[in-house]
Amino acid sequence: MNKENEQILRRYYQYLKLEKNFSENTIEAYERDLDKFLHFLDDEGKDMLHPELNDFHTFASIMHDIGISSTSLSRILSGLRSFYHFLVISDIIDTNPTELLEFPKKPKHLPDVLTLEEIDAMEACIDLSEREGHRNKAIIETLFSCGLRVSELCNLKMSNLYLDEGFIKVEGKGNKQRLVPISQAAIKELGFWFDDRCHIDIKPGHEDYVFVSFTRRQQLTRIMVFYIIRDLVELAGIQKTVSPHTLRHSFATCLLEGGANLRAIQAMLGHESISTTQIYMHIDTSHLREEILLHHPRNKNY
Repeated sequence: MNKENEQILRRYYQYLKLEKNFSENTIEAYERDLDKFLHFLDDEGKDMLHPELNDFHTFASIMHDIGISSTSLSRILSGLRSFYHFLVISDIIDTNPTELLEFPKKPKHLPDVLTLEEIDAMEACIDLSEREGHRNKAIIETLFSCGLRVSELCNLKMSNLYLDEGFIKVEGKGNKQRLVPISQAAIKELGFWFDDRCHIDIKPGHEDYVFVSFTRRQQLTRIMVFYIIRDLVELAGIQKTVSPHTLRHSFATCLLEGGANLRAIQAMLGHESISTTQIYMHIDTSHLREEILLHHPRNKNY
């Protein structure tokens, strides 16, 4: 960012403090939200003084696709409108590009997101002395570290693990495949699970699936994963509506709050959106791995 733009931002934050009389916490929230959009513009090769309405639509679409709630998105867009209103009244730009920007409607039920502490609490309830213990912990870590859909987790195959390189190959919707970085914490738990898995006489045709049932000796089903997570949530005393998809939302939220690139998050989630289809074209796997290593909380101690 050039010095002129940095000076404009300082003036804006002074305006929020002195003229709008906002608290320090509110100003910090405005700054964080604006920073997300400015990083997006920077990725697009655009200056903050010259965005188009479509830039806001694309930004909002990406935020929605990675699991940001309508309430949070409305707050972010409101902050952007405030910033560009300031630019107009300060005679820095002529028109406010957010004037025609529509805000998302609030859904009746917002998805819950788990905190890092709640995920740790779930894992703490797992009895690792039981035969399913290491498998269930590996399931939680893989869902949270990779942001997988439950169907993608159940269909994950041994032949699609590239753990030495730190990647797994995931088959998503429409049989489309993508490479997803996996954290060292998840790799460690998978290693413990594989030590137990090798003692299972797996049924023919199911040998390549990563997660299998001890009793049925075959690939885990989506409903079985749902029950595993439901029971852990209950044991941990978490008062939220939680499903395997909640861990996917939590993955995206942790990366976003940690400062990860929006495009990288969307690519890792494997979302397909008409307005963002081309997002994946220029993101290479080394960049994805860098994003998750830098910004995912499960990599902090590795």
